[in-house]
Amino acid sequence: MGNVEDAVALKEQGNKAFKEHNWPAAVDFYSKAIELHDKEPSFYTNRAQANIKLESYGLAIADATRALELDPNNVKAYYRRAVANTAILHHSEALRDWKIVVKKNPSDKNAKLQHAECEKVVKRDAFLKAIEVEDAPSAAEGLDLDNMAVDDSYDGARLGKEMTKEFIDDMIQRFKDGKKIHKKYVYQIILAVKELVYNEPTMVEYNVPAGTKITVCGDTHGQFFDLLEIFRLAGSPSEEHAFLFNGDFVDRGSWSTEVALLLYSYKWLYPKSFFLNRGNHETDDMNRMYGFEGECRAKYTERVFKVFSESFSALPLATLIGKKHFVLHGGLFSDDDISLDDVRKLNRHKQRQPGQSGLMMEMLWTDPQPLPGRGPSKRGVGLQFGPDVTKRFCEKNNLETVIRSHEVRMNGYEVEHDGRCITVFSAPKYCDSTENKGAYIDIGPDYQLDFTVFDAVPHPPIKPMAYAGNSLMSMM
Repeated sequence: MGNVEDAVALKEQGNKAFKEHNWPAAVDFYSKAIELHDKEPSFYTNRAQANIKLESYGLAIADATRALELDPNNVKAYYRRAVANTAILHHSEALRDWKIVVKKNPSDKNAKLQHAECEKVVKRDAFLKAIEVEDAPSAAEGLDLDNMAVDDSYDGARLGKEMTKEFIDDMIQRFKDGKKIHKKYVYQIILAVKELVYNEPTMVEYNVPAGTKITVCGDTHGQFFDLLEIFRLAGSPSEEHAFLFNGDFVDRGSWSTEVALLLYSYKWLYPKSFFLNRGNHETDDMNRMYGFEGECRAKYTERVFKVFSESFSALPLATLIGKKHFVLHGGLFSDDDISLDDVRKLNRHKQRQPGQSGLMMEMLWTDPQPLPGRGPSKRGVGLQFGPDVTKRFCEKNNLETVIRSHEVRMNGYEVEHDGRCITVFSAPKYCDSTENKGAYIDIGPDYQLDFTVFDAVPHPPIKPMAYAGNSLMSMM
């Protein structure tokens, strides 16, 4: 019995870590409990929930499935698996599990609501697929910005034909005060930046001039007030102080339009020293599920979302800094033969959305793993790559590091794969529920990496996912 008692004690430690929002520690304790006693379903369902918090949805699905092998009537396991499948947009699989939950527990009102929501999403996805048009006209077609009037009552700074520092400063203050900018200016900003980034290469190549630096930031996920903290600590963007934001500007946090508009405004003001890589959340499916579409609709219009969507699909997928640091949102590839030249040659304009396979999907979705080789994704999308994969890629392309984002790191960043793979994440206290720090990296003309870790700052009392408009997301 000793093993079972010890395992239960470890589970309790996992529960304590979970309550403290330390998801990695919780997973670690539940895993140790499973090592001692692998026949208890609750160890797996608890670990599944911690993995959901870590966005390791593939692992959560595996844990819930194992719990169901041990106990086919485990309603909690069906719940967990449905939530994880929803998160990776596998709505049909989620619907099957919600049906079982409702059948086994007909008095559960929440389960009935989730089942109905999931059914709606499955029907919506089928409808959108049916009406999809290959060469649909741009959402900007017919927008007559020259004749779009800004009322005299508008109390913000005016925007002419060019972006100005004064307009940005006024916009920041408006956003801090809970105000919006005029819709005309929103369209102007998005369309100006769409043209700028469309004309950039798929992999931007940037050398740091003497006397300057570039600051590399990871996911910001609609956390506007934490973005302002980055600029307070690191310094404002300028021609001498370049910035690179490595994807996932939007979704989850409830100030995604503010984050995107501020980053875009800086891109317009400093096109040669402010850079944006696309992330897996700069995609339509994710924006529908995780709040950005709903936020655009609530604060501006559906058309604003559509124009943003077109601009997202124009964004570069990677940035090469000084021929030494390869920066992309997700990570490396399923094929060792892929080189920087293949990334350079990739025509991202042919394929607006990343799809389920291929180079673009891998650049946006993959993750590092500690073991050599490649493995299935803990997310359930893409794959994982080991230290040997990173080593071969760096040696083949004469790189020092691969810098990526895409994952929470409790200390804001992590150096892995013998120093060659670096994850940087810039959304501290992620979703108001993870006790992580944020981080950014300064790189000067010597191309050394200088890390800064920072804490979250207070923000107005609006919860994450406030605009998701989908009760399924309350389960995340």
